[in-house]
Amino acid sequence: MTRGKATLIGFTAILMWSVLALLTIGSAPVPPFLLNVLTFGLGGSLGLIWTLRNGLSRLSGISWKVYAFGILGLFGYHALYFTAFRVAPSAETGLMAYLWPLFIVLFSGLLPGERLLPQHVIGALVAFAGAALIVLARGGEAGGSVLGLFLGFLCALTWAGYSVLSRRMGEVPTEVVTVFCLGTAALSLPVHLAVEPTVWPVDLRGWLSVLALGLGPVGAAFFTWDIGMKKGDIQVLGVASYAAPVLSTLALVLAGITAPSWTILAAAILIAGGAALAARASARKVTPASGA
Repeated sequence: MTRGKATLIGFTAILMWSVLALLTIGSAPVPPFLLNVLTFGLGGSLGLIWTLRNGLSRLSGISWKVYAFGILGLFGYHALYFTAFRVAPSAETGLMAYLWPLFIVLFSGLLPGERLLPQHVIGALVAFAGAALIVLARGGEAGGSVLGLFLGFLCALTWAGYSVLSRRMGEVPTEVVTVFCLGTAALSLPVHLAVEPTVWPVDLRGWLSVLALGLGPVGAAFFTWDIGMKKGDIQVLGVASYAAPVLSTLALVLAGITAPSWTILAAAILIAGGAALAARASARKVTPASGA
């Protein structure tokens, strides 16, 4: 698989995550950890079918440390994310959580065969400004507690760390994400039983939203993201990830949940410009991984 094709596959994860907010709203009133159980269980089950077609032998001989890394990465990110918004449901918390694409770009410079150029950093900062416009424009409770902001920051570090370290495990087949998803569902179940009530979707729309989440943003997205992180241009994907809040807002606009505004257009221009700058830098750099 070429580097360019893997990058495009990774970008499909960003597209799927753009409807995460819309589908999450549609799944109400299901509490977050029960939603984890349902969606990761579905995503992991679909992954298991795919893995069976490719052969279960793909999962043999893999260190338990790899499985622990993936399960704790997915579970930890979502646990921190949901808890952060429970403690401080504010725009500032969302802005902290959306630091992860910037961290991916910065951390990628530490990877073998990668070179972090000034254009990558500038592109990431320009794109972050666009994401900030979207997140802050959504509003929320003013201020946000220090704990909530800190958890949002940890959330961003967790996902960036998971994504970048996935690159170091390039020889590990993507089928392992099946175990990551099923393990996350299994860990979420006792947490759900301990901290939140069991509330199921109230209508067909709710069940369809849960199904769509498990198929896409909390299912297939993790598999395509794994391919992008391991074989694609990690810096371009990191910057392009800032398209998620813009696309998410556009989805809410099309659904009639959010009103259109000039903020969306301005954010889209900033994010597209930042991504283009990073992509141009990657096209010019010469590394051992180029053309892989």
